[in-house]
Amino acid sequence: MNATKPKTSVRKKPIIALVIVLAVIIGLFAAATAVTSHYMNLNFKRGEYSDPRLITDYYYEHYASEYPRVEVSFKSGENTLRGFIYGADNDKALLVFAHGIGCGHEDYMKNLIWFVDKGYRVFAYDATGSGHSEGDGTRGLPQSALDLDAALTYAESDGRLSGLPVFLMGHSWGGYAVTAVLNFDHDIKGVASVSGYSEPVEMIYEFASGVVGNARPLLYPSIWLYNKLLFGEYAGLSAVKGINKSNVPVLIFHGTDDETIGYNESSIMNKREKITNPNVEYITLPGCSHSGMFYTKEALEYKDDFRAGYRKLYDEYGGEFPEEKQLEYYSAADRELVNQPNTELLEKILEFYEGNL
Repeated sequence: MNATKPKTSVRKKPIIALVIVLAVIIGLFAAATAVTSHYMNLNFKRGEYSDPRLITDYYYEHYASEYPRVEVSFKSGENTLRGFIYGADNDKALLVFAHGIGCGHEDYMKNLIWFVDKGYRVFAYDATGSGHSEGDGTRGLPQSALDLDAALTYAESDGRLSGLPVFLMGHSWGGYAVTAVLNFDHDIKGVASVSGYSEPVEMIYEFASGVVGNARPLLYPSIWLYNKLLFGEYAGLSAVKGINKSNVPVLIFHGTDDETIGYNESSIMNKREKITNPNVEYITLPGCSHSGMFYTKEALEYKDDFRAGYRKLYDEYGGEFPEEKQLEYYSAADRELVNQPNTELLEKILEFYEGNL
């Protein structure tokens, strides 16, 4: 009599295989989450003003005496942000400025003062985790739009800022902010977005290619989840949706050689086919880098030479460049030249604003 063979081992095989597959998936997700967390902490740390500075320093230059500013503060989430009113007596219009990540509004001082000289009252602030404002870090890409929403809400309640036509200008993180904030209800006459991205998760995903290369698809779920857990309903705050919802006139600039926000990748410029707002103008700047469009060619060349000289001295000191020598080197810099603004760009923005007053 033949005994019936037990089937227990046969049944266990698919279960074991399933457990192995799940373990691998969980392991990969855990690894991707760890990489994502490290990446986020690395990229969204505080943006401080460097000391010594090559870019314009409000107190180092003549601005403190010639362009007195009024300090204000307001809340964005749990943090208190500090802002400044320049040209407080000007009454043509109010220009609200949003800076890029990793720095503060003073990095754009030459450009802001240029508009003050044209009769604009300028309201510029340091975003969360940046410059003069509170925050352990900049948190993430949607944060700039939330900070701008808080800044505009504050401006609408402050007699020194309210009552004037409002225009927005922003660069990079701020270039996204000035367009994504159009999802909120503010009376905006016109927006100039320079080197901005449209979708935060897509932008982080583009960044990730520089960290993990072709393996970046493995990071997408953890990037999406990280952003969602941090920003909730605002995780997907979109520049394109804001532009389309508002129908506010928008002027978009982007350089073809942008090494940070790819012209043909996550830039707003690359979303033109999705933009239905008929009041949008696009200006492509051939050969321009991410931040280079704000400066003249001479300024950029000088800055490259200056930094090359710094690196040479750094190497000569074996990586231990004495602080007093650094200060000496920076104090000899031609600050007027290195911060020379690209007035051609600013004139285009001014013409756009004037046309929408």
